[in-house]
Amino acid sequence: MTEYSIFIVDDEKTIREGISSVLSDHYRTTAFKDAESVLTAVTETAPDLILLDIGLPGISGLEALERIKAVRSDILVIMITAYEDIASVVTAMKTGAYDYIVKPIHMDSLERSIENALQTITLRKEIQTLQEASLKENLPFFIGKSNAIQHVMEFISLVAKSPDTPILILGETGTGKELIARAIHYRSPNFKGPLISMNCAAIPAALIESELFGYEKGAFTGARTSGKRGLIEEARNGTLFLDEVGDLSLEAQAKLLRFLEEGEFYRIGSTEKQTVQTRIISATNKDLEQMAGEGTFRRDLFYRLSVITVTIPSLNQRREDIEPLANSFVLHFAEKFGKRITGISSEVMEAMQRHRWTGNIRELRNMIERAVLVSHGSVITLQDAGLAYRDGTESKGPDGGPPLLPPLTQSGVDFSALEAMVETYYFDAALRLSGGNESGAARLLNLNHHTFRYRRKAHPPSSG
Repeated sequence: MTEYSIFIVDDEKTIREGISSVLSDHYRTTAFKDAESVLTAVTETAPDLILLDIGLPGISGLEALERIKAVRSDILVIMITAYEDIASVVTAMKTGAYDYIVKPIHMDSLERSIENALQTITLRKEIQTLQEASLKENLPFFIGKSNAIQHVMEFISLVAKSPDTPILILGETGTGKELIARAIHYRSPNFKGPLISMNCAAIPAALIESELFGYEKGAFTGARTSGKRGLIEEARNGTLFLDEVGDLSLEAQAKLLRFLEEGEFYRIGSTEKQTVQTRIISATNKDLEQMAGEGTFRRDLFYRLSVITVTIPSLNQRREDIEPLANSFVLHFAEKFGKRITGISSEVMEAMQRHRWTGNIRELRNMIERAVLVSHGSVITLQDAGLAYRDGTESKGPDGGPPLLPPLTQSGVDFSALEAMVETYYFDAALRLSGGNESGAARLLNLNHHTFRYRRKAHPPSSG
């Protein structure tokens, strides 16, 4: 018998006792003849799963479902219905039912539905445990309870089981694609192996192949005399995360495709075949399928990379997670900077809900980091976060100065913070005007791309 508890609610004695007798060998079961009794029981001891008949006397199954979800939204409910009452099933599913079974009940179908529901419960428990651990140990898991992020976490827990199936992660800039790659790695059979990341856009095209596949002694001018192993070898029995994979050259794409299909490659300047098991997880915010149509990305590589595709929701699509994310960042940076900050003002929370997060979680994180750094109080204010200025509302510092500037106090002005905030403002503005394109933003600021990236790292813009 497992630890799972199942409530069975049906006014027909033969049905509830029949189901209970079959399931009791594997689960802890409790049978109820009406909604009133199960509603009382749920408030005292919550089961993992409820099998709930729609056509109950007194309080109907649909009304009971609403009440159960109001008390314990995490309980999964499988509805039991007569064939002619399918219309009620639609209402039940919209209310939050997990599945439904039609009378006369076939136990094979019921047991499959129960197994699926309990697998979902197991995944949720694993995710909750890992998310709680992430607050203490900085593990690579997302914070949040929105359906959007929960679905992603449940999905990656399933697809991580394979040690070598390629996975393509899609999402806007700042959504946390590398965090998802790390989450997959640590949930996979490769978790004891290395996890190595490579940003394809940050490495000159001429060096990409040598970074990926390595080279032999004297393979080209400037090569190490001892040769070098590539990142695919370094990640043996582990995971190689290729960020911005759309920036790979066509030649590098061809060699990567061979490795994905055959598990083998040649170092530059070598005729000796190398064979390793390395899982490739790639990510991009580009449309690879469109690039394939334009001839700038190999279509066969696109299909191979995207055997499994994980799409990360933007922060605007999971706004209920803004508050817990922001609070976790406040705790992290308050400890890092030695600040006694207890929370975020209600005005800031409201402004964050109104704000359009073009830079997603990275933007939120950078905003909170800056706010904690410049804050002089115990609570993050609109002035600290810079949200009053962004939302167009009037805001003045204590000395009557413009918003976003550090306040003038008896101890003077923190000019290092002032410099960082001014530079951050212009990086923000340039990235917004260029639609998030770094090269375009660099041109607007009369900087070359490398200088832009260096200074952006020193003072990360909130929308970056």
